[in-house]
Amino acid sequence: MNPFELKPVSVEKTLMNWKEIYPKPYNKYEVNPYTKTRIILMNGTEFEANWFSHQFSRNCNNNDLRRCIALSRRVEKQQQMKLANLKPINENILETTISYEQLAVDLTARMAQDEPDQNVKNALDFALLEDFDHLYRYSDLLDMEYGIQAENLVGRYTEIMPGRPTISHHRAPADTINYYINNKTADPLTKLHVNIITAAEQQTMNYYMNVTGFYTSDIGRKLYQEIGLVEEEHVTQYGSLIDPNQTWLENLLMHEYTECYLYYSCLNDETDKYVKCIWEQFFEQEVAQLHFAASLLQKYEGKEWQQVIPNGTFPKLLCLGPNIEYVRNILKNTASYTQMREDYIPVCDAPKDFDFFKYQNIVNSDVCEVPSHIVIDKYIKCNGCDYRFEVAPNPVECLRDRKVDNVCVGREPLCGDNCC
Repeated sequence: MNPFELKPVSVEKTLMNWKEIYPKPYNKYEVNPYTKTRIILMNGTEFEANWFSHQFSRNCNNNDLRRCIALSRRVEKQQQMKLANLKPINENILETTISYEQLAVDLTARMAQDEPDQNVKNALDFALLEDFDHLYRYSDLLDMEYGIQAENLVGRYTEIMPGRPTISHHRAPADTINYYINNKTADPLTKLHVNIITAAEQQTMNYYMNVTGFYTSDIGRKLYQEIGLVEEEHVTQYGSLIDPNQTWLENLLMHEYTECYLYYSCLNDETDKYVKCIWEQFFEQEVAQLHFAASLLQKYEGKEWQQVIPNGTFPKLLCLGPNIEYVRNILKNTASYTQMREDYIPVCDAPKDFDFFKYQNIVNSDVCEVPSHIVIDKYIKCNGCDYRFEVAPNPVECLRDRKVDNVCVGREPLCGDNCC
């Protein structure tokens, strides 16, 4: 499929009325877990497109061009509003959160397995273990406060157990920047991956930041606050992979191409007939916006779309599904890693004056006050052991004890066998 070869409708014809914008929500008791994750992914992709367009407009001095991107942006916002309201009213904040983290785990794992750029793959594998641990922390809170077991929400497609402990995710800002890709030489899949994962993590960060103040218990508010800050790190890490040498219009074209790729992937992967129709509708709308962006690139910069995307044919489509063995392998081999500038190293190899340790001493000065630890510690005290769903014992030996929350893996140089 090459969306540049399709005949588009005009962007104006893709605007929707109120009846078209408001959808029929899914049934939370019947919906496939990956339908929910696709909805979250595309909600985040549309937010990124909309927010990028706002920044473009604020950095553009040509009002004719700003009017053009305002039209495209309005359609993007209508799409996002429709996707956001597919979530049913009776799905609580934590239930939605479980789907956010299942998306983070399985999207990251799937892309990492297909990623040809080693630098990008390393970044994906590294943050994968952190989102995996977030899923575990939120799942324990869900069972503790609502009596709902997250394994049913994820369809048992994704394991729920400790990854690199959340307490270890807090790194100095200087250690959250990666080498960026070169869009002129990067593999098409790599260019798509860095855009997709940045949008997905940004959506998660925004969701956690927004719901923190609306959660109904202090322990939950604190957990959202902590993990929301980790997600800010992830957005910084992934966003730094994007080529900063693109022009605004080149970047706009890449955004639209990414959306076309994702909607076409969703269309081919979806099992829910109603949602599948939405993916088809939005794919057609994005094709219109892609051609519109290409025309703006030609008009204002004198460039053809092939100068930005040499081959418009979609690479391997994104298919969301289980990745249990892959996640286990990454956990077994890199649980103790941290980031040091653009590299990933075992924490036991870090110098004593490493910025990571200085930052940890500030943020986590009292382990007993760290929200992600408090949640598991409280659950264990109430139930005798933590809540997990695992198909086999944790591949990291010192993360197997269900009666103690490990707070040193990936954080302290000396933490016993199999930890560093």
